[in-house]
Amino acid sequence: MDQESIGKFIAQCRKEQNLTQEQLAEKLGITKNAVSKWERGICLMDMSLLKPLIEILKVSINDILAGEIIENKDIEKKSEENIIKLTELVNLKSMKYGIIGMVLFSIILMLISFFKDTPLASIVSLLCAYNCITFLSRYKIRKDKTDLFTGIMFFIAVICNTIAFILL
Repeated sequence: MDQESIGKFIAQCRKEQNLTQEQLAEKLGITKNAVSKWERGICLMDMSLLKPLIEILKVSINDILAGEIIENKDIEKKSEENIIKLTELVNLKSMKYGIIGMVLFSIILMLISFFKDTPLASIVSLLCAYNCITFLSRYKIRKDKTDLFTGIMFFIAVICNTIAFILL
């Protein structure tokens, strides 16, 4: 999903309805800062707000998700694209929870290694490997070069740490 085009489209539709960000936010029961973030492409709305948003802006869900008014002849194709993009978005949210879990897991592992006097090198390798997989998976979905670079850096860290663990 292209957050920027969705945001610009929401702003355009809001203005066509002669609404300010504050008025739209009030109708949705959220802050005007949230609407501002959508319109600037910083984040997407919570999906529970999608139905009230389309009713207020008088557009379809597919229009919002595509970031443009969809012609009748393109509805089927765009609908499929939007479903695929939503699935990818859900995968990214799942990854976010995985990262939070990984952080908690790493804190627990470090505490255990501290009290049990086990080497941290094996734990660091495990965490780096997890991060490597996470960022490379995100790259596969989002095609963001930052994710690719981060994944490669974690992979290098795994290799170096494993070698150090073996040699020491």
